[in-house]
Amino acid sequence: MAEPAAAHPAGRLNWRILSVALHDVAMAGIAMEAALWLRYQTYGAPQEVFFLWPATLLFMAVAAAVFYFQGLYRGIWLYASMSDALAILKAATLAILVFLPLLFALTRLENFPRSAILLLWPLLVALLSGPRMLYRYGKDGSFARVLARGGDARVPVLLADASDEADAFIREMGRLRQASYRVVGLIDDKPKRVGRDIRGVRVLGGLDDLAQVVERLSREGDRPQRVIVTSSRLQGEAVERLLAAGETLGLTLARLPRLTEFTPTDQAARWQTRPIDLEDLLGRPQRVLDREAMRRRIAGRRVLITGAGGTIGGELARQIAVLEPQRLLLLDHSEHALYQIDQELGQLPAQPPRETWLADIRDWDRLNQVFREGRPQLVFHAAACKHVPLVELNPEEGLLTNVLGTRNVARACRQHGSDSMVLISTDKAVNPASVMGASKRLAELLLQREAEAGQPPRFATVRFGNVLGSTGSVVPLFQRQLAAGGPLTVTDRSTTRYFMTQREAVELVLQATALAAEAAGAPLYLLEMGEPVAIDRLARQIVRLAGKQPDLDVAIAYVGLRPGEKLHEELFYPDEAPAPTGVPGVLRAKPRAGDMAMLDSLLPTLLRTAERGERAEMLALLRALVPGYAPAAHSQRAGVA
Repeated sequence: MAEPAAAHPAGRLNWRILSVALHDVAMAGIAMEAALWLRYQTYGAPQEVFFLWPATLLFMAVAAAVFYFQGLYRGIWLYASMSDALAILKAATLAILVFLPLLFALTRLENFPRSAILLLWPLLVALLSGPRMLYRYGKDGSFARVLARGGDARVPVLLADASDEADAFIREMGRLRQASYRVVGLIDDKPKRVGRDIRGVRVLGGLDDLAQVVERLSREGDRPQRVIVTSSRLQGEAVERLLAAGETLGLTLARLPRLTEFTPTDQAARWQTRPIDLEDLLGRPQRVLDREAMRRRIAGRRVLITGAGGTIGGELARQIAVLEPQRLLLLDHSEHALYQIDQELGQLPAQPPRETWLADIRDWDRLNQVFREGRPQLVFHAAACKHVPLVELNPEEGLLTNVLGTRNVARACRQHGSDSMVLISTDKAVNPASVMGASKRLAELLLQREAEAGQPPRFATVRFGNVLGSTGSVVPLFQRQLAAGGPLTVTDRSTTRYFMTQREAVELVLQATALAAEAAGAPLYLLEMGEPVAIDRLARQIVRLAGKQPDLDVAIAYVGLRPGEKLHEELFYPDEAPAPTGVPGVLRAKPRAGDMAMLDSLLPTLLRTAERGERAEMLALLRALVPGYAPAAHSQRAGVA
């Protein structure tokens, strides 16, 4: 019963090919007759010349064979393009070149006007390509849109960056029947492109000429309603300038989806724009990463992620899941967070075997069970108390999680034969002003101490700054405040922070992990964070991205530094001397040495004071163990918002 069903589509396809073949062969015959007719009309026909049907039939036979072997019948007319035109040129030329020697061998070209061949080639090309173009433009609605230009319901848009993506966008908007946009012009940051065209659309000016370009288009009755950034090359300051200029002109700013974001759905939906977001304003270029090295490090191994339900832990789980681990172990003390990441991974097309462990890294017996049964080979330690003001007000909990928890994970790795452990650290560990930062610095020192044994597992630390949208970060706070109508609360006009996206941070963590596989000791890797971002500027950008004006529509309030905060963060100590690793975006630093004898002596007492809630003694011991820890004067102030 399956054979007839399979034969039906094939038969239908053969009839379509046959109809195209008959059309092309007929066009070959018409072209020959027309060439002869034009020749005789121009020069007159001698008395001995008769109507050359044999030559026409021979040419049609030759054309049929040549067109078949050149694949001219396989093209889909709805998608006729320049490549099809080139194929027609090639096939027409080859058909004439084959026809001439055959005709000469048969007739010695007696009574055949040789100049007709000069007319045959352009006529044949026109008759083959013309119907294809007319069919395409008729089917995709181009003619109807031209005739009904005044009633065109599509949104007029201006494209920023005359790129390959702009070319593809213009082509698709002209072809798709359900196209949402009509491109009325382009702007570009390269002066030499101004005045030139892409598919008939003019580059009208530079990025800074937006106001003049909009005014010109308005006079012509084609005022754009939106500016679409077509290329990922435009980021940071360039996008910010466009956003500010568009705000004054009443234009929204959007971006095309990246090619990697396309999904195989409706063609029109694939070209729908997305809003500009904060990632576009960070201004860092896309990193070129060694993904094969990352895959080699992960594939076929059992991988444990602590804090798997958190921002970084969850993104680690998503990215590691597609790198073909033998088994993925997800550990978190939050039932809800663990459930969410497990459900999300369950929706992936290719799911690695995985286990979920509801556990607290401070509980040695439970952690020991996880390692004994799960036997992880690679451990990514992302579990931590990270909210600076909350840890400042609850320092015992921060110390026990970040220090005791890290020591437990490191010792479990050694006791159960894990290959490697990677600690996710923070820029707040450098010259810390908070308990959170000091506890993470102490966690870094613990890994150095464990690595001094010179035996497996390998230990490495990856240090970076704030992650956009992470739990407890300023961006979700600003977004909640914006949704409530404001004000947005900024600590200080001069406060700066390093930012990167979740995806970017975790990709670089995995890249650093691949590098650490061959490194000795306990290497410290730093992720290049670009230039620090002013929090005041960040707040204003979030307001603008919402289509509002800061200070006018939404107030910005300055509330002072929160407990444990600094005005400016640092990524490394002066004596750590970061150096390139050969991988863009990843630096390796020589870890700052600590007093390991003091660490061995005082750490047990520190942990006991934390467990007993003896805060004053605990903080005194923390200052002794972490040189450079200088608690901020406002650390005891109440409130964490």
